[in-house]
Amino acid sequence: MDRKIRVVVLFGGQSSEHEVSRISAKSVLENMDPSRYDIRMIGITKNGEWLRYDGDIKYLTTGEWEDIARGRLLSEPGRPDGDAATCLDLIAARDSDGRMETVDVVFPVLHGPNGEDGSVQGLLQLAGIPYVGCDILSSAACMDKEFTKIVLNQAGIPTSGYIKVYRDEIEGSVHVIKNMVGERIGWPCFVKPSNAGSSVGVTKVKEPEKLLEALRLAAKYDNKILIEEFVEGRELECAVLGNRHPMASVVGEIIPCNEFYDYNAKYLDGKSETIIPADIEPCIAEQIRDYAVKAFKALECSGLSRVDFFLQEDTNRVILNELNTMPGFTEISMYSKLWEASGIPYPELIDRLIQLAFEKHEQSAKSYERT
Repeated sequence: MDRKIRVVVLFGGQSSEHEVSRISAKSVLENMDPSRYDIRMIGITKNGEWLRYDGDIKYLTTGEWEDIARGRLLSEPGRPDGDAATCLDLIAARDSDGRMETVDVVFPVLHGPNGEDGSVQGLLQLAGIPYVGCDILSSAACMDKEFTKIVLNQAGIPTSGYIKVYRDEIEGSVHVIKNMVGERIGWPCFVKPSNAGSSVGVTKVKEPEKLLEALRLAAKYDNKILIEEFVEGRELECAVLGNRHPMASVVGEIIPCNEFYDYNAKYLDGKSETIIPADIEPCIAEQIRDYAVKAFKALECSGLSRVDFFLQEDTNRVILNELNTMPGFTEISMYSKLWEASGIPYPELIDRLIQLAFEKHEQSAKSYERT
């Protein structure tokens, strides 16, 4: 391709991770080579409105981008900004002569439901537009923590024990749920929405009296809630990159500034410590890397994923916690740091992800070829 590659960076979204997405997108945009890419930005507001944005990227993190985008929209009434129904018109762009040109690839820097769960991926798939990251199935399966566990357990990869609860069961069955926790997984435990990320809505529950409050919090973010076994141990992460033949990065360790690696520890406090590579035995690091690739393949991921593990303190047993199909790309993101430590700097990582998007699209398109 002699000309620049036309890339749309999607950011924002309707999930509880809207703000994280804007920070991630700013970091991605700062590291894209303008001599190689013709970059366009589209933001999705919390209300689901799609807005083209061509202002300074520094306003992504402050939220001021919305007012700027709306101001441009008022001055150009013919622009196709609007809801998701018109977003494909919005993704198309005009060249210097006013002709419509469809972009070459979309980088959906979206976290959480309605962005990382297969919904936007399905939209782009139907439109025939290449996009960075996992496809519909793997995005949905990895977003739902219960389905992730089901697939991983079938593949022989150890995960923590859990109990599933639905929102409408909480108030009338809390005593039954408490007994189940005591009998099956014990205290303390973690309560979390099954479909969410960035530790939003997650609570560490140390005693039965605090369970109802934690369940109510998780229920604000999802209809399905998991009560997970607490694993006493170290928090380790591994990044995976590729399509059919993925590779794993070095292993890193998170030492959270709070009691566990919650939303504040990840994005606000800035005091959590990362150790790359992790100070663990080589055989354990290799097992983690092997599990990361095996999980990536079992869930049929593509492009990228960050795979999170626990290393159990008393047994040195490796337990897979979850896969993130669009991990944070902030300046303190483990995904980019892990690859930098593995020899792939941030700008090259973006180049590789875009090339992997083209490869995946080419293979997918063959399934629809007609003879």
